[in-house]
Amino acid sequence: MEARLSILFYGKKTRNESDKILSIYLRVTINGNRFEVSTQRCVETDKWSSTAGKVKGNTEEVRKTNQYLDNVKQKVYDYQKKILQNGKPFTKETLRLEWYGLNEHIHSLVEVFTNHNNQMEALIGKDNSKATFGKYRTTLDHTISFLKWKFQRSDIEISSITYSFITEFEFWLKSVQKCNHNTTIKYISNLRKIINICLKNGWLVKDPFIGFKMTKKEVIREILTEEELQTLISKDIQNIRIRQVRDIFIFSCFTGLAYIDAKRLRRSDIVIGIDGERWIYTRRKKTDSPSRIPLLPVVLDIMEVYKDHSQCLNNDSLLPIPSNAKLNAYLKELADICGINKYLTFHIARHTFATTVTLNNGVPIESVSKMLGHKSIKITQIYAKILDRKVSEDMSLLRKKFIAKTEENNLKTAQIN
Repeated sequence: MEARLSILFYGKKTRNESDKILSIYLRVTINGNRFEVSTQRCVETDKWSSTAGKVKGNTEEVRKTNQYLDNVKQKVYDYQKKILQNGKPFTKETLRLEWYGLNEHIHSLVEVFTNHNNQMEALIGKDNSKATFGKYRTTLDHTISFLKWKFQRSDIEISSITYSFITEFEFWLKSVQKCNHNTTIKYISNLRKIINICLKNGWLVKDPFIGFKMTKKEVIREILTEEELQTLISKDIQNIRIRQVRDIFIFSCFTGLAYIDAKRLRRSDIVIGIDGERWIYTRRKKTDSPSRIPLLPVVLDIMEVYKDHSQCLNNDSLLPIPSNAKLNAYLKELADICGINKYLTFHIARHTFATTVTLNNGVPIESVSKMLGHKSIKITQIYAKILDRKVSEDMSLLRKKFIAKTEENNLKTAQIN
C-alpha cells in the first residue's frame, strides 16, 4: 500500500529574526504524520507566497531560492525511492533517519514479536509451556495476515501502531477469521504483551491500548448433574476401551484435575494427609500452583482397579491415560452409551468437581479454590455463578408445581360450586 505523501513549504517567524523576515520550513506529511525541518533559507515577509509555497518575483536571487526549494522537494522523493528499494516502509521515522544520516535501528512489530516467541520457545518447560508458546505463535501468524490484508505488507514500524490499529485488528479477527469475542480478546491480549515490551523499551511513546476495552463475555460452562454422574458410575460397560475412559473421566470428576495434571500423576503423588487419609499432592502444569486433594472412596476404587495395569507399571503413572484427542473422542461414545445428551469433553469433569461434587454439597468455596489450584478465588467464583443457573432451574420446577397445584385447587373449587 503506497504511503499518502504531501510536501509543502511554509514561512515561520523566529525569535532571532525581525517581523519582516520569515524562515522557510519544509513539511512532509506521510500517512498523517508530519516531518518538519528548516531549509536554512529566509525570505522577506511580503515576498513569500503561502499559497504557492514559493518566493514571489523574477529576480535571479528569487529564481535561485525557488530552485533550491525544488531541489529540497526532489530530495524527499529520492529518499522515498531509496527507502522503499531497501525494503523498508516509507514513514516519518525512516525519512527522519535518512535525512539526518542516522543509522538507528527501527523496531518493527513482527520483528519484536518474533524475537519474543523465539525466547518463549527456548524456555518451554522452564518458564512456560508448549501450549502457551503455540498461542503466541498463532497470534503472530494472525498479525502477519492482518498486516497483509490491511496494509499489503508483512511488517510495520512500532511507532505506527495506534488505537485504530488495535480496533481494526479486532474487526479483522471477528469478521475475516470468524473468531468469537472471547477468542478475539485472547489474541489481542497476547498482542498487548508485545506492545508493553515496546513501551518499556521506549520504542513506543504512547500506549495504543488506552481506552480499548478487553472484557470477555461470560461463558456458561457445561457440567454434569448428580443424576448424570451416577449414570456414568453405575453403567455396566463391556467395551474395555470405553470403560477405561469412563473411569478416568470419573476420576477427574472427583478430583478436579485437568487432563495434563491427571496425565502427569505418579504413584508417589499419593501421600498420607493431615487427617491420616490418602491425598493427591501435586502442582498444576498451567500455573505451577500447588493442589492438595483428599481422595474420595470412588477415586480410591478406580486407583485399585488400575494398580497393576501394564501401562501404569511401565510408566510409573497412576492411570493409563491416552492422548487428549483420543480421550475426548471416546467420551462422545461414552455419552451415547449412557444416554447423556451433552457434548462431553474431559474438562467438563473439572467443572463438575467444582460444582456438582463440591460446591453443591456445601464445601466452602475457599476449600474448592485450594483443591483446584486456583491462584485467585475470583476464578473459582465463576463456578458459583453456574450454581445460580442450577438454582434457577430448580426454582422453575418449583414454580411449575405451584402453578399445577393452584390449577388443581381452582378445578376442585369449581366442581364444588
